[in-house]
Amino acid sequence: MKNWLTELRISLVAVLSLAVILCGLYPAAVWVLAQGLFPAKANGSLIERSGTTLGSSLIGQSFSGPEYFHPRPSAAGQGYDAARSGGSNLGPTSKKLVDAVRRRASDYRAENSLGPEIMVPADAVTASASGLDPHISLKNALLQMPRVARTRGLREMAVRKLVEAYTGGRDLGILGEPGVNVLMLNLALNGTLK
Repeated sequence: MKNWLTELRISLVAVLSLAVILCGLYPAAVWVLAQGLFPAKANGSLIERSGTTLGSSLIGQSFSGPEYFHPRPSAAGQGYDAARSGGSNLGPTSKKLVDAVRRRASDYRAENSLGPEIMVPADAVTASASGLDPHISLKNALLQMPRVARTRGLREMAVRKLVEAYTGGRDLGILGEPGVNVLMLNLALNGTLK
């Protein structure tokens, strides 16, 4: 019986010690380091102007007007719903996926006045895995650029400079492709960012 009580006491001390360390000390240390080293990222990379939160540079948002660059399609809830983030799980042989891609490609061509010989970028017709991707490919942005410039009454070169300004490089210099942050670009077009 004495052995059993000793084992129980050791177990309880271990559980309580781990609970304090893993549920209290470690999260507090991570929070302090994050707030000290990179507070903007630690708080969601929120974009605020005049006390109003406009969005996060890390999460895609819906833009549908012809005067805006449009993001990737979203499979998250009704679109860009962070609470329902996730892909459709449709495979390449899925008729539903093939039909959706065909419809999106047709809509993209019509919206951007593209002929059938122009290849539509994959990110314009397929949703990202999370459904919340904030970036589009540079090719996608350049194909949308004439529509945005025309609708806003701007010269294409002025819009192109903004596209280039909000194009990020490859991760770690070698991973992935350069991407254009749609929210940041649209806010810059609106004159919200300086």
